[in-house]
Amino acid sequence: MALFAAILASGCMKVGPDFKRPGDPAYPDWVEGGQAGTRPGLAVQNEWWDAFGDPELARLVRSSFEANLPLRVAGLRVIEARAQLGIAVGQFYPQSQTGSGGYTFTKESHLAPTWPQPGSSQSVQDAVWQNTLGLGASWELDFWGKYRRGIESAEATLRANAADYDNALVSLAGDVATTYLNLRINQAQLDIAHQNVVLQTEGLKIAEARFRYGATSERDVEQARTMLLSTEATIPGFESAIAQNRHALSVLLGLPPDTPPEGLDRTKGIPAPPWEIGVGVPADLLRRRPDVRAAEYAAMAQCAKIGVAKADLFPSFSLGGSVGFLASDVGLFSLSNLLSQQGFTAQFVPQFSWNLFNYGRIIDNVRVQDAKFQQLLIQYRQTVLKALREVEDALSSYIGASAQVVSLAKAADAAKRSADLAFIQYSEGKTDYTTVLVAQQQLLKQQDDLVTTQGTVATSLVSLYRALGGGWQVRQGLPYVPDDVRREMEKRTWWGSQIKEGPKQVEESGQGLSRFVPDL
Repeated sequence: MALFAAILASGCMKVGPDFKRPGDPAYPDWVEGGQAGTRPGLAVQNEWWDAFGDPELARLVRSSFEANLPLRVAGLRVIEARAQLGIAVGQFYPQSQTGSGGYTFTKESHLAPTWPQPGSSQSVQDAVWQNTLGLGASWELDFWGKYRRGIESAEATLRANAADYDNALVSLAGDVATTYLNLRINQAQLDIAHQNVVLQTEGLKIAEARFRYGATSERDVEQARTMLLSTEATIPGFESAIAQNRHALSVLLGLPPDTPPEGLDRTKGIPAPPWEIGVGVPADLLRRRPDVRAAEYAAMAQCAKIGVAKADLFPSFSLGGSVGFLASDVGLFSLSNLLSQQGFTAQFVPQFSWNLFNYGRIIDNVRVQDAKFQQLLIQYRQTVLKALREVEDALSSYIGASAQVVSLAKAADAAKRSADLAFIQYSEGKTDYTTVLVAQQQLLKQQDDLVTTQGTVATSLVSLYRALGGGWQVRQGLPYVPDDVRREMEKRTWWGSQIKEGPKQVEESGQGLSRFVPDL
C-alpha cells in the first residue's frame, strides 16, 4: 500500500511554475500595409520565390534546401535533441537496471585473524569457489516532478531546435534570392555600361573627325575620351561583383566556388515582383516567424528547469533491490546448486535522502534558473518587437522603392531622348560637345538609378518575405537530413526511425507534454 501510494503521488506532484506564453505586443494592422499592391488581409505565400516568375530563382532556392551545409547542421541539431529527449524520458523510469554474474575463487590466508588458532576444534575450508547470478534495479520515484520537468525541458529544447531549423530555411531562401537578385542587378548595370560605351565611342569618333576638319577644338575630343574612359572604368567593378555573387551562390548550394550553378551567365534582367502580395496581419507573424517560436520554446525549456532545481529542496524517495542466486562448494554444497531453491537470494531496499545542510546552494540554484528564465522572457518580447519592426521596415522600403521606379522610368526615357537629340545636334554642328557630355552623363545616371531602384524593389520584397517568416513550410514532413547524410550516419550507429522522421504536429505551448515525442 505504501509503495502504491508513493507511485500514485509521484504522478501527481510537480514543483515549479507551469509555463505560460508571455503577452504579445502585436497590433491589428500593419502601419505600412495596404499600399503599392500589398494586401494585409491576404495570406502570405509560402513558396514566395515563385512569385517572381523566374524559374532560375525557384530552382536555386529548392536546390539549396537539399545541399546547403549549414542547413544540414541545423537538421542534425534537431536529431541530437531528439536523442536527448529520449534520455530524459528514460530517467522517468527505473534509472538503473543491471544484470550481474560471477565465478569467484577465494583462498583464505592461514595467518588471517579469522583463521582458527592451533588447537582449535573449528573446521574451516581455506579455498572456496562461488557462483553468482542476479538482477538489480534502483528507481528514484518522481515524487516532486523532477524528471517530468526534465522531460518538459528536453521536449521544449527539441521544439526550439526544430524552430531554429525552420529559421535556417527562411534565412537560406532569403540569402539565395538576395544573392541571385544582386547578380542580376550587376548584370543589368554591366549591360548599361556596355551600351553607353558603344554610344560614347561613337561620340568620340565624331569629335575626332570634326577636330581633324577644324570644325571644333581639341577640348571636345578630350571631353569625349574622358567620358568614355570613365564609363569603361566601371566595367571591371561590375564584373567583379558578378563573380563574387556567383561564388556566394555556389557556397549556398554546397558547391566549391569554382563550380557555379548553371544558367547564371545569361543576362535575364531583374525579376519583377507580382502585382499584389499578401502580408497577413501582425498576429499571424507570431505563428509564422520561426525565431519567435524558438524564443518561446527556449523560455519554456528554462521554465521547466526551475522545477528541476526546486525538487532538490525536498527529500527524494527511491526503491532498490535485487534478486539472484548464489552457490559455493563449501561443505555439502556444490556449484551445480546455483539455480536451486536453496540458492535463491533477494534484497528490497526502500530509502529516502534529503540534502539538509547545503549552505544555500540549492536555493541559489533555483534563483539562478529563475533569473535565466526571466532573461528569456524579456528576450522573447524583444524578438517579437524586432520581428514587427523588420516587417514594417521592409514594407516601407518596398513601397518607397516601388513609387520611385515609376518616376525613374520616365526620367530614364527622357534622358535617352535628350542624349539622342544632343548627339544629333552635335553631329550637325548646332551645339558644342559640352551639351552632349551633360546629356550622356544624365543618361548614364538615370539608367543606373532605375536599375538600382528596380533591384531595391526586388530585394525589399525578399526582405519582406523573410521578415514575414515565409518559406519553411515547404519542408514540413520531410526528414531533417538528406539521404546521403542518413546513410553515412547509419553505418556508424543504429538510429531506428528517428533520423528518417520529419517535423511532427505539436500541441500549443504551455499545455504540458505534447505528442512531439519520437519513437524511442
